[in-house]
Amino acid sequence: MRIFVVGGAGYVGSHCVRRLVQGGHDVVVFDNLIAGHRAAVAPAARLITGDLADRRAIDTALESAGPFDAAMHFAAFLDVGESVRAPLKYWHNNVAGTLNLLASMECYGVRRFIFSSTCAVYGEPQTLPIVESLPKSPINPYGRTKLAVEQMLEDSAAAWGLGSVALRYFNASGAAADATIGEDHEPEIHLIPLVLKVALGQRESIKIFGTDYPTPDGTCIRDYVHVEDLAEAHLRAVERCEPGRAEAYNVGTGRGTSVREIIEACRRVTGHPIPTVETPRRPGDPPALYANADAIGARLGWQPRYRDIEETIATAWRWHSTHPAGFGDRR
Repeated sequence: MRIFVVGGAGYVGSHCVRRLVQGGHDVVVFDNLIAGHRAAVAPAARLITGDLADRRAIDTALESAGPFDAAMHFAAFLDVGESVRAPLKYWHNNVAGTLNLLASMECYGVRRFIFSSTCAVYGEPQTLPIVESLPKSPINPYGRTKLAVEQMLEDSAAAWGLGSVALRYFNASGAAADATIGEDHEPEIHLIPLVLKVALGQRESIKIFGTDYPTPDGTCIRDYVHVEDLAEAHLRAVERCEPGRAEAYNVGTGRGTSVREIIEACRRVTGHPIPTVETPRRPGDPPALYANADAIGARLGWQPRYRDIEETIATAWRWHSTHPAGFGDRR
């Protein structure tokens, strides 16, 4: 297949591009490089610099580099806290930008679409683990923008035959097993790389946001799914996506790990003490989120290979310890 990957120079996107290339697919990456990195793009993939806010740029890319069999979308903003402070920024990029992409796809006959969605569409679930049939009640603008896109996909399936798979994944973690690509955000907002920066001496301590949650140790619990497992899920989704059908699946390990457990695991992997500072809760953080991923297993045959959190952290540590400045392209 010839696949148009939006946001393919970012963290999850770059790992997915690598897996697509390994699977024999022809990949074109479309990325504005604001959060992505040119060096993260697999050498076999072509990179076109462009932004989803620019409909003409999308049209030009689809026309000049196509025709395409499918598209994947990883270019959303993803900071929950920022979405609470600046919701219109998230609606503009995550929803209006996706609308531009889907409109271009309709014009150029691209009928398969894999969407990087999120467990945030569920809000604060009443039961755990989370299954796809639970109510969708996001509690922050980030989750609401993702749910809005999922609704656009359902409408597009009925209206013009778009086939889509929305992958509601949980906390993307880890790095490529060979440590050649990994996580490099500025600012960094994800727990594991922030903890590892303390181990590297790049931060003095790690903040624990909230110690009074209704969880066994009082800290938030999340499902940490390895980025290479996510890449495999995207590969399987695009290969089995059916025009005219909108699907959505959870992608996670089926188990939760608390903030304190992550920090302890990082101490064991790195051998560093990693000081902590306890602070109040952040707005918009549910106490616990972890997946039931049986549906994607039944439909696509996907299962996570990385189930031990220390194995996941070890891959992240290899990346960060060998690339302490990330890709080294900070502007």
